[in-house]
Amino acid sequence: MIYVLVILGVIALDRVVKLWLLSGYNVGDSTAVLGDFFHITYVQNRGVAFSMLTGHEGIILAVTAVLLCGGLVFLLLSRKMFSPVFTMGLALVCGGGIGNIIDRIYYGFVVDLFDFGWFPVFNVADICICVGCGLMFLYVILSIKEPA
Repeated sequence: MIYVLVILGVIALDRVVKLWLLSGYNVGDSTAVLGDFFHITYVQNRGVAFSMLTGHEGIILAVTAVLLCGGLVFLLLSRKMFSPVFTMGLALVCGGGIGNIIDRIYYGFVVDLFDFGWFPVFNVADICICVGCGLMFLYVILSIKEPA
């Protein structure tokens, strides 16, 4: 099933990028990649998306994330016929969610690194979650039919 490969690919890419960062950066280290526009910066995100709810970390966030990803995996494996666009969105969200869950369980925080300065620092998993949500949203919006 292609969607399982997408999930595994997202998890693998996320892990490789984060392990690369952890092998050479300390918290707060930053390297300019494109002048002041883009940096690689090591940040430990102890909250949820884009560091919201920082200070409420712990088992509650990890359990909630595991339950949400479990629900997504169930949807993907339920054999219900969803649109390929919607299903790809689910797979991206699931892979990204699992990538961040691995960090939260293993480290107690999520490793973030892509820094544009004017936007919260994020990672590969976050990108996949956002793109996946965008695909699902696009599918829902484009499939709304006008009442007859």
